[in-house]
Amino acid sequence: MHNDVTATGHAARIATVDALLPAPLPFRVHGDDILLTAEAGETTAAGLATCTEVGPDSPQSIWRARVEHRLEVQLAGPDPAAGLDALLTRWDEHLHSLAQVGDAECAAVLSRPSRDTAGTTELLRHGFAPVGVIAVRPAARMAAPGPATTPGVCIRHATPDDLGTAMRLMLELQRYDAQFGKVTVRPGIEELLEKELLRQLERPEPQLWIAELYGRPLGMVLLQLPDETGWIGHRVAASRIGYLSSLAVSEAARSAGVGSALAAHAHQVFDEAGADVVLLHTAVANPRSTPFWYAQGYRPLWTGWQRRPAAR
Repeated sequence: MHNDVTATGHAARIATVDALLPAPLPFRVHGDDILLTAEAGETTAAGLATCTEVGPDSPQSIWRARVEHRLEVQLAGPDPAAGLDALLTRWDEHLHSLAQVGDAECAAVLSRPSRDTAGTTELLRHGFAPVGVIAVRPAARMAAPGPATTPGVCIRHATPDDLGTAMRLMLELQRYDAQFGKVTVRPGIEELLEKELLRQLERPEPQLWIAELYGRPLGMVLLQLPDETGWIGHRVAASRIGYLSSLAVSEAARSAGVGSALAAHAHQVFDEAGADVVLLHTAVANPRSTPFWYAQGYRPLWTGWQRRPAAR
């Protein structure tokens, strides 16, 4: 089975699923990467299996298991669900040669286009759960200038004096999000977050914003403008991409309009920077952030599936 043939069929199928998906290319194997293939009747499947590991003191360790086995998937033919089922079986065999059964710091992860629902039942049967989403919001270039104001809410650039406030809000957010499988609260998380926030605050024009409700700092939003988002640019068919890194609102200010004011301000900043789309990550099971972001004009673009431990 030739990988280029599968890639061509996969690209043709994906083009009909979502106009914001980038055109996929044939897999190219580098280093320790492994190309897995499978067939189910006239359907072919190809998967690029990779593995990465981070140390416990890495900022990335907050957002993932320390060892991640990833699979990129391409499916071509009349029965993509059967093709994915055969490929997942093949990947399971591969993982059992690498991963220790029951190791909670080792995860199997794959992303699927959210609107490409073929194979969902097969993923569940293989023990995967939908954990996170990359959501997308196309720019509203013709929107009225400036967001609507929220009574009592003032949004301003963060300064180094806001470090304590930003730390408190980020820790509250991380501990809440840890319930949903996307975040791991590790020993030393305070030091990791402080280092990242200081890096942001020491920039000449930090894209960290504080929301005050009647003078009390109760919310924050952290942005990446299009010149910083090359790391995620391959996920969307757009030239200029904004990324909304974090939005946190204190429990004391929930349902007071602080989050909506921060989101509107962020979108104004992205529009002024000429972003074609804005991306963000959200946890599928989070009962607060998921409906909030969809109400702000976002929709799922990629769904991240995870099995942790990787080997059962």
